[in-house]
Amino acid sequence: QVQLQESGPGLVKPSQTLFLTCTVSGGSITAKSYYFNWIRQPPGKGLEWIGYIGYSGDTHIRPSFASRTSISRDTSKNQVTLQLSSVTAEDTALYYCALTNGLVQVAPRTLHDYDSWGQGTQVTVSS
Repeated sequence: QVQLQESGPGLVKPSQTLFLTCTVSGGSITAKSYYFNWIRQPPGKGLEWIGYIGYSGDTHIRPSFASRTSISRDTSKNQVTLQLSSVTAEDTALYYCALTNGLVQVAPRTLHDYDSWGQGTQVTVSS
């Protein structure tokens, strides 16, 4: 079974760029039909889909994030990376990396809408 593990800085200052890494084990990020998604859950709110990178390297970012978000991958390390620039306090959230095999879920209600997901990494934006 594919396992995912998010990692990141924990605390980021306003206006800085956030970098999060998802390390994948038990499967290749280039496996056909795999889509690796970034999702977040702000305090007291529901899940918010940010974007994905597909098995062929294609990416799709939610329009509200597109101007300041990049998703990339390192196939040699089997890792997927989220880059979110110009962060504000509203970017404070629990960030998840999640896998879909086939159809991409862009409006998740729960993490069970995905095939596999990590434990999440807390990001707090504060000076």
